[in-house]
Amino acid sequence: MPDRWTIAFDADDTLWHNERFFRSTQARFVELLRDHAGEDRLRERLLAAERRNLGRYGFGVKGFVLSMIETAIEVSEARVPATAIAEIMDLGREMLAHPIELLPGVEQAIAALSGEARLVLVTKGDLLDQERKLAQSGLGEAFEAVEIVSDKTAPVYAAIFTRHAIRPDRAVMVGNSLKSDVLPVIEAGGWGVHVPSETTWELEHAEAPEAHPRFRRIDSLAALPAMVAELCA
Repeated sequence: MPDRWTIAFDADDTLWHNERFFRSTQARFVELLRDHAGEDRLRERLLAAERRNLGRYGFGVKGFVLSMIETAIEVSEARVPATAIAEIMDLGREMLAHPIELLPGVEQAIAALSGEARLVLVTKGDLLDQERKLAQSGLGEAFEAVEIVSDKTAPVYAAIFTRHAIRPDRAVMVGNSLKSDVLPVIEAGGWGVHVPSETTWELEHAEAPEAHPRFRRIDSLAALPAMVAELCA
C-alpha cells in the first residue's frame, strides 16, 4: 500500500536509554586514567578519537571501546599497563550486557500507532548489539521492518524508502538526534520529528530546521500519536 503512512523510529535514546551508559562508562574511564591526564584532556582526546574512528569502526560500543584504548595509549605515551586495557575491555563487555530500559511513553505510543500506520525501526550501530537490544525490548513484533545501518544519511533514507515502497512525503522519522534522525530524512523528502533526550552525544549535535514545513518537535513519545493523527488527517 504505497499511500499508507509510515512511522519510523530511531532506537537508542528514542525507545530506550543508551547515552547515559556511555556517559557513566566515560566517567569510569577518566578515573582509570587519572594518573596520566586530567579529566578535560581525557574527554577531549576521547571525543577526538571517536570522531576520527567513525569511518573505521562505525557507531556503537565496540568502536567506543577501541577509541578508549587508543586514547589510553596516547595520553600515557604508550605506558598504560595491560591491566588498564583489560579494565577498559571489561567496561565494554558490561555495556554490551546492560539490560534495556524503555523510555516513558514508548509502549503506549507504539500500541496506539500499531494498525494505524506501518511502523519501521531505523537504527545505526553494531548489528549484534542492536539486535540484542531490540530482542530484549519486547517491541520487535510491532515493527514491519527493521533497518540497522552503518550511518543515517539522506541517500540511506532514500534507499530505505525505495526498498519498502514508502512514499517519502508519507514517511515520518522520529528520533532524538537532529543530525541523524531529522535533517537527512527531511532532505530525502520525509518528515523529521525531534524528541529531545536527557543527554545527546556531542557528535550528534546540529541546528534544528525550525522554519522547515516538515519539521516537528515533541517533548516525549506520549505526544506522538496525536501529532501523527494531525499529519494524516
